[in-house]
Amino acid sequence: MKVFLMFRDHNFTLKKQRSPLAEELVKDLELAVLWEAMALGDDYLYEVAREAFLASCRDIETILYRQKVLEDCIRNASIVRDMYALVVKAIEMRKRAYLSGIFSRYPSSILSGAVGLLEVFVEMLKELRSFADRYAHRFTSEGFTRFFAMLQEELDDAYLAIVKEHLRELRLKRGALISARLGRGNVGEEYTLRKPQDSRGWRAPWQRRSPVYSFSIDPRDESGARALSELRDRGVNIAANALAQSADHVVNFFESLRLELAFYVSCLNLYDQLTALGEPVTFPVPFPKEERKHLASGLYDPCLALVTKKKVVGNNLDACGKDLIIITGANQGGKSTFLRSIGIAQLMMQCGMFVPAESFGVNLCERLFTHFRRREDTTLKSGKLDEELKRMSDIVDELTPNSMVLCNESFASTNEREGSEIARQIVSAFLDRRIKVVFVTHQYEFARSFLVLKMDNVLFLRAERESNGKRTFKIVEGEPLQTSYGEDVYRKVFETSENELPEKSSLQLSWR
Repeated sequence: MKVFLMFRDHNFTLKKQRSPLAEELVKDLELAVLWEAMALGDDYLYEVAREAFLASCRDIETILYRQKVLEDCIRNASIVRDMYALVVKAIEMRKRAYLSGIFSRYPSSILSGAVGLLEVFVEMLKELRSFADRYAHRFTSEGFTRFFAMLQEELDDAYLAIVKEHLRELRLKRGALISARLGRGNVGEEYTLRKPQDSRGWRAPWQRRSPVYSFSIDPRDESGARALSELRDRGVNIAANALAQSADHVVNFFESLRLELAFYVSCLNLYDQLTALGEPVTFPVPFPKEERKHLASGLYDPCLALVTKKKVVGNNLDACGKDLIIITGANQGGKSTFLRSIGIAQLMMQCGMFVPAESFGVNLCERLFTHFRRREDTTLKSGKLDEELKRMSDIVDELTPNSMVLCNESFASTNEREGSEIARQIVSAFLDRRIKVVFVTHQYEFARSFLVLKMDNVLFLRAERESNGKRTFKIVEGEPLQTSYGEDVYRKVFETSENELPEKSSLQLSWR
């Protein structure tokens, strides 16, 4: 039996090893906040959410397939959670099997433990099938429709009745009927467990009983009892191994089902929290990776909403046909938050989830990378610029066409002329290789170098600032300015009035 709730043709798996750049992505986009909200304290849900994000899908059909399954889950949340609870219970039964003998080295104990485990699994499979019988009509996605049909077809009452009968026989309550033959040197070979004849069956009066040759072992004969037990183990060995493998197959099915349902349950957890805050969510429209589509309405950073426990400012974006988005403007105006919202929405879309926006559509990207400015680290053996260049070099080593790079204050650790030139050359090379770049910067020379070229594939955005210095946290289309309004921050930090603020000429609060 296959699950196929994440993919049409194969099951979802967990991969433990990831590139070090994945950890940079997690840190820069603050994804741990999102995963903690999805997990609600459950380590397994956290691990599944993490894997789904970092193994984001690059196939539009699979993304749409998962979206439909998730829509079913949202409409039938309680049913999906109950199914997940049943599967978790089945997995817990597997752990208890360690105490029941299934992992013993003695065939008789293995057989007994496997029978006991399968008897429990049969009841759980029957209960799982009952979900299909009762609720299949409520689900419309291809994934759930096929899954429920599989349960009803392969786990019908007739099949389960046969399995129960076989398990009852394998309890060997009437003893073990074993056949064997004498091999070379009169050594027993080909020990095989046989199904005993039903002694309650009808027999004609003139039919004679077959002769029975038997012997008894004295209750105090330990050696004889041990020898008989060894003969029994030889006889049941094949059946014990087959039954243990059957139990493993059922366990693997439950584990696969738990893994794939866990992704959708974690999505439900996040959905409940965001909607409880009054935040919008939407199922995005994915476009082929070769296209340059990027449309958003009310896009926001879900991590910020989850941390502050309140609704946050959303932004609109129209970057269709653009390979480079340069974001400038006032300090503390929401640029970094907007950049994170772009990255998080991209990842959420590519693992088949809803996204934090009123509407959203974007082209797929092969891989997503982040290059954010780091805080001062006194343990560094080289300068900050060297550290930034090293991280960028690591990204370049793994870049492929149609990837996306999010840069936040990159190369600001040196003077503006040098930092701007480094950034300009790197970004130009990215554009030549069809790499999509979103760049938040205070370096006017860098932004201006692309502004003067009047390139059609470049979009300039700016953090909005009202005339009184108030930040609206809105990101609007606008050319870069030569100031980032550092004086506003100065007033806020030092609580001075406008009259007390020193002259700009002496403060030198500008892009430099």
